[in-house]
Amino acid sequence: MSQPPVRFAILGFGHHAVRRLLPAFAKSENAVLTGMWRRDARAAAQNCAEHNIPHCFATREELCASPDVDVVFITSPDSMHKEDMLLAVQHGKAVLCEKPLAMNGNDAEDMASAARAAGLLFGVGQNFRYNRSLEWIRTQIRAGAIGEPQLAYALYAYPANLAPRKWITDSSLACGGPIADVGVHCMDALRFVLDREIESIETLARTDAASGTFDAIANLQLEMTGGVYANVSVSARAPYRTLVEVTGSDGVLIAENGLTVDRPVELVLRRAGQLIENTTLDNADGYIRMLDGFASAFRGEGTFEASGDDGVKNMRALDAAYKSWSNQKREKV
Repeated sequence: MSQPPVRFAILGFGHHAVRRLLPAFAKSENAVLTGMWRRDARAAAQNCAEHNIPHCFATREELCASPDVDVVFITSPDSMHKEDMLLAVQHGKAVLCEKPLAMNGNDAEDMASAARAAGLLFGVGQNFRYNRSLEWIRTQIRAGAIGEPQLAYALYAYPANLAPRKWITDSSLACGGPIADVGVHCMDALRFVLDREIESIETLARTDAASGTFDAIANLQLEMTGGVYANVSVSARAPYRTLVEVTGSDGVLIAENGLTVDRPVELVLRRAGQLIENTTLDNADGYIRMLDGFASAFRGEGTFEASGDDGVKNMRALDAAYKSWSNQKREKV
C-alpha cells in the first residue's frame, strides 16, 4: 500500500512559490501543498482561491501549530528565516528553508542546532543538488573522467532590475546582493560536484547606484580542499546566464546553462582538446525531485541532499566572502 503524501505548508508565500513551487507540488509523487501564509492577508486569500490551496492560515503560529502540516517550507525574506524556522521547530515541525539559510553563519548554526536538539529534519532549498546536470558532472568526476580536479568555475548572471522580488535589494530583509542570492548556489554547486570544501575566499566586488550598500557584480576566488582552485562570478546587471566548468589533469567538463531549470543544459566532456562526449539534459524536474527527496527523508527513506548542517557551511563561506570584500584580504572559512 502506498503511503499518503507528506503535507507541506509554505510560510512566506510569494513569487517564488507561484513560479517554481506550485508547479513542482502539482507533479510531486510524495509531497502535497496543504497550506500557506503570507503577510498580506488579502493577497493570501486570493492565492489560496486561485491555486486551490486548502488552508489559508491567518498567522505563522497557526500554520506551524496545525495538525494538517508535516513540513514547514520557509520562503520568507532572508532576515526572517531564523525566527520562522525556530517557530516551526518549537511546534515540532520538520523544516525546509530557502537559501541563503540565514543572515550569517552564527544564525544558521543556531537553526541547525535547534533542529538537532529537537530531533527534527532540517534541509535547505539548494535545489540544484537535484538537477540532472550537476549529477552528471559529479558522476563524471567520481568516475575519473577528467582525472584529478584542479580548477573549477561557476558563473551566475541575471538582471536583478527585472526581478519581481523587490525585497532582495533591501538590506533589512536580504543577506546581500548576488553573492548571497546566487553566489551561494555557485559555491554549493562546486562543493557538491567536487566533494570538496571551501577553505578560504578572496572577493572582488563593486556596488552601483541601484545596489546601495549591496554588491552588484563580484568575483570570488576560492581555495578548496584537495588543492582545487575555483572562481565564482556573479552579476545582477547582465542577461541571464549560468555556467559550470571543471578542469582536471586529464580533461574538462563544461555545462552551459549548468545552473538552469528553464532551458536545456549542454554538457561537454573533452580530453586533450578532443570531444569525448556531448549530451543535453533538462533540469525541469529539479524542484519536483527536491520536494520528493525531502518527503522521502521525512519518512525515513534515505537522506536529503542539502541538510541544514551542510547549509551552515555555505553560510560560513558567505561570511568569509563579505568579510574579504570589506577588508580586502583573503579570509579563511
